[in-house]
Amino acid sequence: MTNFIPIFPLSIVVFPGEKVHLHIFEPRYKQLITECFEAKKSFGIPSVVNNRLQEMGTLVQVTEIVQTYENGEMDIKTEGLRIFRILEVIKQIPEKLYSGAIVNYPENDDYGNRELMQKVVMGVKQLHRLLNISKDFKKPEEQLKAYDVGHHAGLSLEEEYELLGLMKEIQRQEYIKRHLQKVLPMLLEMEQLKEKVKLNGHFRNLSAFDFDLGL
Repeated sequence: MTNFIPIFPLSIVVFPGEKVHLHIFEPRYKQLITECFEAKKSFGIPSVVNNRLQEMGTLVQVTEIVQTYENGEMDIKTEGLRIFRILEVIKQIPEKLYSGAIVNYPENDDYGNRELMQKVVMGVKQLHRLLNISKDFKKPEEQLKAYDVGHHAGLSLEEEYELLGLMKEIQRQEYIKRHLQKVLPMLLEMEQLKEKVKLNGHFRNLSAFDFDLGL
């Protein structure tokens, strides 16, 4: 399936199912949001990484205009729907301030491995404990998928974009698992270092080395 959508490029990655709050202030995007909301149409958020527009993005819908200010700026709520790939950017649209794109929608396999996902969730929880972060995913653990934890596993923007480009759930699970296997040992080492620093200068109850041992 190929179609035309208005686009709102941003330096973020939006995952399907994700709820994103945005503040709209540029005239072109105020026009885009107003038109999409009134017509109940979706628009695309293609990711901008390292100041370059990427080919992948997520189709989103405006679920609520929370507030409209006197100058026309808006606070809105959106929800990610599905991933698209840009085939062609249409920079100028007659009578529109915003740009658009011709896109298609890659097939996205949503079936992963439940045991693997449980390991991923356990790893994310351990990461949060080490960072003293409390996170409510607003879903039962057994319903969580890679997209639900994608922003909470310590991925960089570039890594989040790589995750967006994986069209099989099991690939996304593996990607996050490998990332956690890399960062968790480093964080544990840092945590041990912090404990050592805390002990420095304090009285410690240590047993003296017994020179007679083993003789």
